[in-house]
Amino acid sequence: MVDLLVTYMEMLAPPQGAPLAPPLPGVVATRERLCLSGYLDLYRAVGGPVRWDQRLRMPEADLETLLVDDATHIHVLRVDGEAAGFCEFNGVGEAAIELVHFGLAPAFQGKRLGPFLLDRALRAAWSHRPQRLWLHTDTYDHPAAQTVYGSAGFSIYSQRIETFPD
Repeated sequence: MVDLLVTYMEMLAPPQGAPLAPPLPGVVATRERLCLSGYLDLYRAVGGPVRWDQRLRMPEADLETLLVDDATHIHVLRVDGEAAGFCEFNGVGEAAIELVHFGLAPAFQGKRLGPFLLDRALRAAWSHRPQRLWLHTDTYDHPAAQTVYGSAGFSIYSQRIETFPD
């Protein structure tokens, strides 16, 4: 077992101002319906370095059900057609939408692609008129995660130490 500092953040209003422009040519961020293998490949590419394993521990049938659920929205960042990262929401259509996963594969980090993907995905999520969006991040996540979320409009509402399987 491992103890991690978990930070809970929420966003109570949609992003303000103009949408962020793509930071590089050939960059797009759109909602996609990924097949199980495509999702898992991207999940591993993005989450492996920060120890994501939640979806890897799910039974495949449960994950397939989640992926086709209308309340699950996955926005994929592509650079010249290559999947570079994703943003996954659960509970779309409900009063509170959870931003469950967000990140970029290491080769695409540090190029302002994360804020662009997050901005596009958040605007799409807010188009469903929730009361709030929320997320949690922890010690293992990228060191810039909270800064990126804060710049996008999230604020911290709770922090606590939680114990997880190692």
